[in-house]
Amino acid sequence: MFEKLQRAFWKALTPDLIAETATAPTQSLLSAEVLNALGGADNLKSQQRVALTRVRVQLQDMGRVDEGALKAAGVPAVMVLAGGLVHLLTGL
Repeated sequence: MFEKLQRAFWKALTPDLIAETATAPTQSLLSAEVLNALGGADNLKSQQRVALTRVRVQLQDMGRVDEGALKAAGVPAVMVLAGGLVHLLTGL
């Protein structure tokens, strides 16, 4: 109980620093253009907002990612990590 209260308190103070739980790929945090550039909604394992301007996405197949299409869809920066993780900068 105390941990939930403490987490809610810190989230209220720093909403962009406390990560939410991962959302199902069907409840997209991303636009259709960004989803297509990531290889389609079926290529997503999970997505999670990590800050107000960043989304962490875990993918099934990294080969389906089109970084040029991501930039064209309005994603200014992409950081590709090992294990199928991609961090998307979604705003400034």
